[in-house]
Amino acid sequence: MVVRKRAAPPTPWSQTLAEPKIHDSAFVHSFSNLIGDVQVEANVLIAPGTSIRADEGTPFYIGEGTNIQDGVVIHGLEKGRVVGDDGQEYSVWIGEQACITHMALIHGPAYIGDDCFIGFRSTIFNARVGQGCIVMMHALIQDVEIPPGKYVPSGAVITNQQQADRLPEVTDSDRHFAHHVVQVNEALRAGYQCAENKACITPIRQQLGQSIKDINQTDYRNSVTSMSLSSDIVAQVRSLLSQGYTIGAEYANKRRFKTKSWLTGGTFDGRADQVLGDLEAFLQDHQGEYIRLLGVDKAAKRRVLEVIVQRPEDTPGEPSRLTTTKSKVTNAPVSSASNGNGKVGDDIASQIRALLHQGLTVSTEYANSRRFKTKSWLTGPAIDSKRESEVINQIQRLLAEHQGEYVRLIGVDPDAKRRVSQTIIQRPGESGTIQSNSRVASPRTAKRGVAASDGLSSEAIAQVRSLLSQGYKIGTEHANKRRFRTKSWQSCSPIDSIREAEVIAALEGCLAEHAGEYVRLIGIDTQAKRRVVETIIQRPGQTSNNGARTVTATATVSAPTGSYSSSTNGNGRVATSNLTSEAVAQVRSLLNQGYKIGTEHADKRRFRTKSWQSCSPIDSTRETEVIAALEGCLAEHQGEYVRLIGIDPQAKRRVLETIIQRP
Repeated sequence: MVVRKRAAPPTPWSQTLAEPKIHDSAFVHSFSNLIGDVQVEANVLIAPGTSIRADEGTPFYIGEGTNIQDGVVIHGLEKGRVVGDDGQEYSVWIGEQACITHMALIHGPAYIGDDCFIGFRSTIFNARVGQGCIVMMHALIQDVEIPPGKYVPSGAVITNQQQADRLPEVTDSDRHFAHHVVQVNEALRAGYQCAENKACITPIRQQLGQSIKDINQTDYRNSVTSMSLSSDIVAQVRSLLSQGYTIGAEYANKRRFKTKSWLTGGTFDGRADQVLGDLEAFLQDHQGEYIRLLGVDKAAKRRVLEVIVQRPEDTPGEPSRLTTTKSKVTNAPVSSASNGNGKVGDDIASQIRALLHQGLTVSTEYANSRRFKTKSWLTGPAIDSKRESEVINQIQRLLAEHQGEYVRLIGVDPDAKRRVSQTIIQRPGESGTIQSNSRVASPRTAKRGVAASDGLSSEAIAQVRSLLSQGYKIGTEHANKRRFRTKSWQSCSPIDSIREAEVIAALEGCLAEHAGEYVRLIGIDTQAKRRVVETIIQRPGQTSNNGARTVTATATVSAPTGSYSSSTNGNGRVATSNLTSEAVAQVRSLLNQGYKIGTEHADKRRFRTKSWQSCSPIDSTRETEVIAALEGCLAEHQGEYVRLIGIDPQAKRRVLETIIQRP
């Protein structure tokens, strides 16, 4: 075979290049290019269409028994070296029995250890891949060192060492598969060398046939994700696994679902593709039943996620979907988050508010259609503010700037330095209109799955959405006037669903069933088994102009600024320009339920250690005096965190803690 040993065009290096050193037993196809100082050891196969150019970066080493398949490109930067197994410096080192598959790119400085498998179109640049690693298709490995024996799934982007260290281990079935590919290419090498000699080629064909038979008897599972799982379930599973959580499942028939007697389906171990395969099989085994997906933090011995992914009415064969998709309350066509003009809908504002109230940091990422397919998200501008209005304004600008692209909202725990939520808030082609203030949905939008309400106020609906987005359950209680005075509340029917539309429908049913009575909304933390909020949503004889029950005020998104004024607004309500209307509404609601108000403050250091300090006690139950005291605390502790506390004086416990000021 003719092997090109010098670069075709003149280059700064072409006059001083060394020639390739190729072992006699290696096979280099005539349709491949080898240029410069390339050392090719025994029994190596270099297939057609490869380009191995040790001109700029040099030298290259290709170890014994390695196969370089069709279309592979190997090149290196002039600067940058790796240390090979012989202790010498190389631009590219590829060890023994490695398999570099079709169209892969190895760009030096790069080290590929013995027995490695590099999948189709994967890229290795400025990285070390340890012995026995398996890199699947379309992966990017850059600026990291992959420990030996690690598995890199298809489409993975590994660009920091933390990602590399979290990769799963290679399984025996993966090793069998990689070994089989090496055997096939070894047979190809021998076949190329003695193609015209029947005595030579017959034993090779027999050996290859036995190898294929052996590999078919192994329990190799390929990495193709099942198409019967929806993208949101796949994304949720991958997100949980990437954070180090374990995936589990539970199932229940209709009777058990009503009594909340779930049966365990165990946990699913392994890589993401294996877990998804096991989950799909589990869904098929329990068709016609409820299935919920669990995210489990084994270290803390607690669940971090419970979400229903299958219901009895789901059609077999259709993709299963998460039931936590957030519905919108609007009288216009629905989009996932924005209105096509870079405006943030009130459902996304609620998510932002919930993230900020939990002390999380908000950030964004965006991607065009190509990057979305390869999961190569780009990071949006940093959002340093903790003020809700400023965060929303920055996200509005990002949405307007990246119209026609995917944008996702990310909640980050700054203490644990990890992501706790990822939500896509814009997709290409969405042109729906979402108003900044929630309104009752028309029948037309109700048919599209929008949560319609003719009895709940927009504030109550926003409260429901916020609680559901934080993973809390919703409950209701009612009381006539006599029971209200003695605080002898009675429970309405339990609300088992976590779908917004179903929860709102259940709330409407409770309101209709107990017209003329007090009804209150309850947010329940099922893990801690405690109530996180109690809000009255109906009072005897209280209706709005359109017949809907109202809470005491309507919360707005922006945080007003200015000086406090204790005047009333014509409706007998206090007007304030320092507290947000949402905080005023919260105060009013707490006072109406007979609770006391307290406040605490903390500077940034105390906030990180959760060492809050009390402000002056608020003994009054008059709204104007309480708000004046709150304003005084905010003014006294400007530049610090301040949180509002609702206190049940009878039970001597806190019923609410919410941050109303941030530095």
